[in-house]
Amino acid sequence: MLPYPDIDPVIFQLGPLQVRWYGLMYVLGFLASYSLVGRQIKQYRLSPLDRHFENLNLVLIVSLVLGARLGYVFFYNPSYYLEHPLEILATWQGGMSFHGALIGLLAGGALFCRATGLPFWQTADVYIVTTPIGLGLGRLGNFINGELFGRVSDLPWAMVFPLGGPLPRHPSQLYEAFLEGLLLFALLWGLKGRYWRQGWPSGSLLALFLILYGIFRSLVELFREPDAQVGLFLDTFTMGQLLSSLMIGTGLLLLIARRKSGTRP
Repeated sequence: MLPYPDIDPVIFQLGPLQVRWYGLMYVLGFLASYSLVGRQIKQYRLSPLDRHFENLNLVLIVSLVLGARLGYVFFYNPSYYLEHPLEILATWQGGMSFHGALIGLLAGGALFCRATGLPFWQTADVYIVTTPIGLGLGRLGNFINGELFGRVSDLPWAMVFPLGGPLPRHPSQLYEAFLEGLLLFALLWGLKGRYWRQGWPSGSLLALFLILYGIFRSLVELFREPDAQVGLFLDTFTMGQLLSSLMIGTGLLLLIARRKSGTRP
């Protein structure tokens, strides 16, 4: 068993203002995406996207936060928030959903592209290859917070989490940081060159992201402790697995549809 590195979730505090590692991970994720999307704009001469780059980033940040919060409310704890609707806005109390964030990003991006005439599928491909960086950093933030820990385990690298009781558990946040963050980024960023050189149909990278993330998340859910307020469906499946299965199916359908369309980046 490995000792859990008890890192203070608060980096520093100025009066009532707290700067937390989890929030810093969000900021670093946004900065990484900003930098890498800007790099692609220059490399592939995406002048239409360049003209709307700053405004689109602002829309996506707002869409991500709203989607992540509303996704948690509706997917993971709807009965509680129906009784306490004012707490929906209390994001500082925790409760964000990646699947909700993804829906928010796609919806906000689609509306912006429609209003400005940007090609949605190509724009989505440019951004989606940078998304795993924020995912990986976010999971490190979860690990520092000691939340979203894994199921009980006797493996040598299991840890006793402060909020997880006395038994050692899988550090599932680190599994996710590796699979959904580092590995997924390496795969998508590596495929990006072929996408542009070989003229893959636009939307292909988004479709691959949906498929690969869905597979990785479904695997990690086997080791992650189910959300207490949700539990298991049919005594087998977690909410994360159900939502990720929908992602896989959507990704496969999108990949087929975009190949039939033949639209090139």
